[in-house]
Amino acid sequence: MSFVRKVTLDGPNRTILGALMADARTSLRTLADKVGLSAPAVRERIRQMEEAGVIQGYAADVSWAALGYGLQAIVRIEPLPGKLREVERTLQDMPQIVQCDGVTGDDCFIARVVLRDVADLDVVLDPLHVLARTSTAVIKKATIPLRAPPYPDS
Repeated sequence: MSFVRKVTLDGPNRTILGALMADARTSLRTLADKVGLSAPAVRERIRQMEEAGVIQGYAADVSWAALGYGLQAIVRIEPLPGKLREVERTLQDMPQIVQCDGVTGDDCFIARVVLRDVADLDVVLDPLHVLARTSTAVIKKATIPLRAPPYPDS
């Protein structure tokens, strides 16, 4: 059994997390300058946060529009009785769905879909109509892009 050390989210760690969320490719030197520590000290803090599961990975921020997907939509999905697992398998097989969460309430799933145009919405929704009720909202803009929540007091 491995034991994970708790990491204190002090000011420097919060600054490091914020900078890495904004740009995961930020150099250690830049991070060190931001927090007033040496690059090796910043590397150690990052390693500790990785080991504690605070930092779970690093990702590229991809522009769907640059890839030809001019629209995004949120689709709320309420499976018909007895169709939950079939809906889940169907959603997993749809490459247009770039993110999907299982949620509480009447809807069991909320999916983020990328589309080349409005007609592409039929490609996503048609297979679901025999399995679930759906409600779709086209995304106009990211009012609040992905950001860190308030950090708990350490």
